[in-house]
Amino acid sequence: MSILWLDIETRSRCDLKTRGVYNYAADPSTEVLCIAYALDDADVKLWKRGEKLPLALTEHKGEIRAHNAAFERLVLQGFGMPYHTKQFYCTAAQARANCYPGALADVARFAGTDMRKDHRGALLIRKLCIPNADGVFGEDPALMAELYEYCCQDVRAMREVSLAMRDMTAGELADYHVNERINDRGVLLDVPLAEAAVKYAAAELEEVQALAKELTGGKIVSLRSPKLREWVWANVGDTARGMMLVDKKGEVKKSLDKVVRYNLLAFAEENNNEIPDYVADVIQCADDIWASSTAKFQRLLGLSDLVDNRVRGAFVFAGGAATGRASSYGAQVHNFPRKCVKAADECREVMALGASLTPQFGSRVTDVLKGMLRPALIPALGNVFVVADWSSIEARVTPWASASRHGERKLELFRTGTDVYRVNASATFNIEVADVDDVQRQIGKVQELSCGFAGGVGAFAAMGRAYGISLPEADADRMVKAWRRANPWAVTYWSALEDTYTRAMRNPNKPFKVGRVSYLFDGRHLWYALPCGDVLCYPFAELTPDGVTYAKCSWKPAADAKAWPRGRLWRGLACENITQAIAARILRCALSELIAAGYGVVLHVHDEIVVECPAEAAAEVEAAMRRVMTTPPAWADGLPLGVELSAMTRYGKG
Repeated sequence: MSILWLDIETRSRCDLKTRGVYNYAADPSTEVLCIAYALDDADVKLWKRGEKLPLALTEHKGEIRAHNAAFERLVLQGFGMPYHTKQFYCTAAQARANCYPGALADVARFAGTDMRKDHRGALLIRKLCIPNADGVFGEDPALMAELYEYCCQDVRAMREVSLAMRDMTAGELADYHVNERINDRGVLLDVPLAEAAVKYAAAELEEVQALAKELTGGKIVSLRSPKLREWVWANVGDTARGMMLVDKKGEVKKSLDKVVRYNLLAFAEENNNEIPDYVADVIQCADDIWASSTAKFQRLLGLSDLVDNRVRGAFVFAGGAATGRASSYGAQVHNFPRKCVKAADECREVMALGASLTPQFGSRVTDVLKGMLRPALIPALGNVFVVADWSSIEARVTPWASASRHGERKLELFRTGTDVYRVNASATFNIEVADVDDVQRQIGKVQELSCGFAGGVGAFAAMGRAYGISLPEADADRMVKAWRRANPWAVTYWSALEDTYTRAMRNPNKPFKVGRVSYLFDGRHLWYALPCGDVLCYPFAELTPDGVTYAKCSWKPAADAKAWPRGRLWRGLACENITQAIAARILRCALSELIAAGYGVVLHVHDEIVVECPAEAAAEVEAAMRRVMTTPPAWADGLPLGVELSAMTRYGKG
């Protein structure tokens, strides 16, 4: 089958960044300036606007490869090209599936062949593809000729990069096409709710900024300024300063990030000598600003279709480095807070009236708006969402992946429907399972969620905060050790992983199996093969005295960097990557089966799938989703899966 490699350059009055590719492609002002293309290994050719389209483009029936192919697919379909979605093969998805960066400009830098970044393309786009302040497009012939060559060079670079990498398997390519069908369907946005939220957030922003200015005596006029970090540092005690020092890629720096703010505010409640009340109030103001949902609601409004109000293109195939998990772009649904306002419909009506949201729906406007992000996504009139969430999937996959006798005992708890959180608490507190109270069960839950990937006291404490559990360090350490004693398979498995990938590094081109995965170092990349047959890697791996390091594609190098940033592989990370990679493949299998059966999947967030259907069909859809999601693929035989389902009139609201 022949491959058509292509890249296009366009111009439009529609802002691609704020409106997204779906709205951009559909906008009447969008026009194609040129198409660079090549068939198989032939020389690159160029079509320019005004010319007759060549048969090589209009009659191609084979595969079409493009980088971030959704852009070419949508624009060219609007341009009258009779291409089918299944013809498209995205080389950015291919790069991510190989644990490389998705951006074409970054691939060479990632491989270390050229750390210089070419900014000329961005300049040409600003000059020719975006209208000037007077609304007129640039037409400079010399720059246009340069844009044509830039487009041709992108095809050459894309082809070279794609051919140098492992191809996506037939299964991966099919899963990519499923992802695109979900993106094409989109999800409906409650536009009046989102517009009201933006107004509330804007008013709150002014109030919070004014309060911070007053509390700091005018020294801080913007809570987003780096000056805030220095002001807090100068006004807190030594212990609080220690909490502000964070390791950022091997360098210790002062920080006021989300975790630091949380810890400082918690510490302030215990010790106002270290953190005076007025400083704590300023930190709270900063937290309100950074946690503000304004940008998310604004982004949703920008991405929504002007005709049907649906938000499309949210999901990135294989967006998660080293695991292949899906990520989200634009709408960023993976980052939406899970906690929702309980009376979402009532809150929505109050927002539409512009009335006060506090204290009826929460103590702070910020928290109310965060709690309305999920409910802002709704089914069409007469429809409902059926939301299905795998129960404790990571806690099930990890012992299954270990393929150990003790791991099977853990799996048996899930098969019999035993509450594993109560079992953890029973072992920890040396009591009968029936005697475990609610607080002890909550501790057992935190143990399960924080300790499975070799997490220690820090992981337990961080997870505990999310579930209202705060214990002294000595008690937290006791909880971690108790979980490990009750789950001996886990400690053995972690050690076996570390031993196996280290042996693979020392013996290139020889596979080494551990549990249900195997490792192989090919001299450049440390690969690991999943039980489904998919492979992932730690790119450009090296064995050092401190262990295995690798190039982290998710980290961006500084402008003057000589090499790509590197991370360190350790047993907990290896375990987490394997578990999440397997869980991601189970999700892909379920999505593929549901889509093939004609069910309208609109969202998939972590281990959750959302289908939109007519209200009268909800029971049938629930039954189908339960069957699909609790039946493991053939390659995952013996993995017990459980699912929780509910029908919703708003996302996140039963």
